[in-house]
Amino acid sequence: DYRITRGNVRQKNLKELVMNQFDIIVVGGGVNSLVTASILGQSEKKVLLLEAQNQIGGLASTTEFAPGYKCNLVNDVVKWIDPRVLKKLDIESHGMELFSPDVVRIALDTDDQHILFHRNADQTTASISTHSEKDAKAWKEFTIYIGNLTHFLEKLYELTPPKLPDIGLKEALSMRTMLTPVRKHGIRGLVDFLRVVPMMMPELMNEWFESELLRGAISAAGIHHITFGPFATATGYNLLHQHVYSDSVFHNAHFIKGGTGNLAETLLKSAKSNGVEIRTSSTVQSIDVANGICNGVTLEDGERITTTKVISGLDPTHTFIKLVGPAELNPSFFTQVRNIKYRGSVSRIHFALNSLPEIKGVSQDQMGTVFSVSPSIKYIERAADAAKYGCIADDPYVEFTIPSIINSNFAPKGKHVLSATVQYTPYHLRNQTWSEELKVRLKNNVVHVLENYIPGFSTQIKSSAVFSPMDLEDKFGLTEGNLNHGEMTLNQFFFMRPTISSAQYKSPIENLYLCGPSTHPGGGLHGANGFNAAREILKL
Repeated sequence: DYRITRGNVRQKNLKELVMNQFDIIVVGGGVNSLVTASILGQSEKKVLLLEAQNQIGGLASTTEFAPGYKCNLVNDVVKWIDPRVLKKLDIESHGMELFSPDVVRIALDTDDQHILFHRNADQTTASISTHSEKDAKAWKEFTIYIGNLTHFLEKLYELTPPKLPDIGLKEALSMRTMLTPVRKHGIRGLVDFLRVVPMMMPELMNEWFESELLRGAISAAGIHHITFGPFATATGYNLLHQHVYSDSVFHNAHFIKGGTGNLAETLLKSAKSNGVEIRTSSTVQSIDVANGICNGVTLEDGERITTTKVISGLDPTHTFIKLVGPAELNPSFFTQVRNIKYRGSVSRIHFALNSLPEIKGVSQDQMGTVFSVSPSIKYIERAADAAKYGCIADDPYVEFTIPSIINSNFAPKGKHVLSATVQYTPYHLRNQTWSEELKVRLKNNVVHVLENYIPGFSTQIKSSAVFSPMDLEDKFGLTEGNLNHGEMTLNQFFFMRPTISSAQYKSPIENLYLCGPSTHPGGGLHGANGFNAAREILKL
């Protein structure tokens, strides 16, 4: 009898499902999810990681975007990786190689008097001197000043935010490591830190520099991957965030040999070596909650997997509203989640080129770096103004790399790839929607900007791929296409990230945790969020 046979199969599957229980399920295969899973696996937990895409990596993915041409989909460089992650997971033993160029950034100038930011401050000083002797003399002191301020963030980023308003002696003592930079830099250092964090870029620049190109190039760090322009408050905080563990190298950047996907592959090897089971092409349809307690997940194909804990590397909207469901959230927390600001406005454009672009004033051995088009603070602010009114900028802020210089397998022999990060391109548009026609217009705007520095650039383009904030939302499940899983602002910082009742990596739902960029300390491929989340779970 078919029905009896079918029932027997169902009964068998149910038994297998009960036997196949995991201690922990991690949802998402990004950098932080892999870090969390690997550390928990290292602690002899039975861990399952589920990734909806057919490859792991998330925002660290490397893929082919045109026949024979590869790109880093979102991030071309790594600003910093948490030293605790490198040590705990022994990353180097799994084969990842970092390439740290001598020239970390080139701020392009239409008169070919580019400013080259070197690891060596003296060499940067020489480059700046062509624009201003006064600025050149101040440069080294500025880099030391910023480096000292980042020490406060480094210690803060190692902490789990306290639960407000109930801070007990235990929580207060856990923050005593913040005294280390105070002892090193004194009360004056702490005052400087508290003063710079809420600053806007023009305020900071007015204290140090006069050259428009230098002011614009530095301010670019303050608006990296956010919607706000340089005249917005707390862009000082974002600037410091980009320079954590930079050893006072301004615009510090590291390339990963083989592409940023190799960071994810390295973490994948680490996770597997620690016993973590990885499943790709496994879309989670729901995070299952009953009576305020999380007890497992259900996949898109109907399979239900039980567990004692679920950790989500997805953003809060995706986690709580789409996968848990509003009905399982208390009204106060639901309101907090709904109030998280995302406002993605970053696009990515990858160009397959027939030849290596020629930039006057830049030698071929200097091209394995990051280039920026930020001639002044006003230029960046005008681009940001467009986003305020729901438009894409005619003259956008563009940052680009030529990854095929470092990774020859990214393009056929003699060909190259140019990958551009473009701001400001808002997710929410006024009187229009994201369409193929608008993406063509965006690409043309970027080509127009690049041709000011790379004459004839348009004739070198073989093909291209444009990823708008809406495309990034669709591909990676990023609410409003925000790469940080929520704006990097002071009202979404530390004990308020992502919300005041979930800032300790634990949600108000029992056994449900967060480990993604929406948590403290925010966005980037550094893995600090995943490390902190794993530490909190292991405390229990």
